[in-house]
Amino acid sequence: MPTKIIVLLITLIWLSPAVGDEVSINPDNPGNYTVVKGDTLWDISGRFLTYPWQWPDIWQVNPQIENPHLIYPGDQVYLTYKDGRPILNLARGGQYGGRRVKLSPSVREYKHDDAITPIPLDAIRPFLSRPQVMELEDIEKTGYVVASEDLHLANGTGNRIYIRNLDNLTTDKYSIFRIGGEYRDGVTNELLGHEALHIGDVVIERGGDPATARVVYASKEILAGDRLMPQQEDEYPDFIPRAPDGGVDGRVISVIDGVSQIGQYAVVVLDRGAADGVLPGHVLAIYQAGPVVEDELASAIDAQEKYDAIQRAPESSTGLKHVSDSIVANVMAAKNSLDEFLNEPKGGFPQLVTLPDERAGELMVFRSFDNVSYALVMNTQRAVHLLDKVKNP
Repeated sequence: MPTKIIVLLITLIWLSPAVGDEVSINPDNPGNYTVVKGDTLWDISGRFLTYPWQWPDIWQVNPQIENPHLIYPGDQVYLTYKDGRPILNLARGGQYGGRRVKLSPSVREYKHDDAITPIPLDAIRPFLSRPQVMELEDIEKTGYVVASEDLHLANGTGNRIYIRNLDNLTTDKYSIFRIGGEYRDGVTNELLGHEALHIGDVVIERGGDPATARVVYASKEILAGDRLMPQQEDEYPDFIPRAPDGGVDGRVISVIDGVSQIGQYAVVVLDRGAADGVLPGHVLAIYQAGPVVEDELASAIDAQEKYDAIQRAPESSTGLKHVSDSIVANVMAAKNSLDEFLNEPKGGFPQLVTLPDERAGELMVFRSFDNVSYALVMNTQRAVHLLDKVKNP
C-alpha cells in the first residue's frame, strides 16, 4: 500500500482588520522576500512578524478563492499597508504587478511537491505515526514476539517470527514496537504512560496461536517480547501554529533519541497532552527553571539575630528559656563562638531564594496523546534542559 503524505500547507492570506492592532511587525522586516527552496512558512513569517505563531490571529481565509494557492520557491512575499494596517501579499514567481493572490489554508496530498511547508517536516516525519505512548493495560492487550523460525535470539529483515496474542486479525500488516521508558509528570512524578519505539514492520503469513509473520523492515534487532500493533499510514496532522486557547503549565520530561543538548529542531516530550488542552499546532514558550540559591547575607543576619536572642534569653531549669531545641542544638554546635556559629553550615540558618524563570525558546506541538505530547523546538535563546517549564507564549 503506497504511503500517503497528507500535510496542511498553511499559506499567507489577507490580514484580518479586527486584530491587526495586536500584531507585532518585526522592525527588521525586509519589506519583501523571495522564497527559496528549503524555506518554511515559520521562517518566512518570522522575517515579517515578531511572533511567527500569530498567523491565525492576523490572517483569515479568503472565501472568494475556490482553489487555495501554494507558495513556491521564486515567489515573492511583500509587506504593504491598507488603512494603516499591514498586509502580506504574494507575487507569483516574483512578478510585481502581475497576478497577486491572497492565500488560505489548504490540505494537499503530495509526494514530490516543491511547495514550502509550515515547519521542517523532515525533523518530525519519524515521530508522526510510528512512535507511540501507551498505557500499561493497553500494552498487555497487544501481540508479542514469542520466538523465531530458527530460534535466533535477535531477528532482522527477512526472518520469520512467531506471534502470540493476535486475535481477530483485521490486517496482515503490523508494526513492531519496543516498550521503552516511563513518562512521568515533571512535578508530581505521576505515571503518564510508556514510550513505545517503532523498530520494524512485519507481514502476517499465517494466523493462529502462534501466528507466523515475516519481517519486512527492521531498524533494530527484533527480540522476544517486542510488541505488535496494526500498521498505520504516515500522516501529517492538520496543524496551524497558534497559541493555546487556555493556560498551559508543563515540563519537558524527555528528549527523543536521548541527545544531551536540546537545541533547534530537537523533538521533546511534554507532560501535558490532549486532556490538558494541548493540541497539534500549539506553540509554547520554554522557560529555564530558576535555580534555588542561598542568600548568604540574609542567612548570616538571621543567624546573628537568633544568636543574640539566645544570649538575651533568661535561664531556666534547662539552661535556656523560650528557645527551641533546634536553636539550642545549633548554638551548642557552634562551640559558643559567634564567628563559628555564622560560618559553620550546621550552625547557620540558610535562607533559600528561587530565582526567576528565564525564557529559553519556543516549541510547537505536532502530536498529542492523552497525557503527553511530542513537540519540535523551533528556536532557542539559551540552553534547554529536561524539566524546563513550558507555558503559553
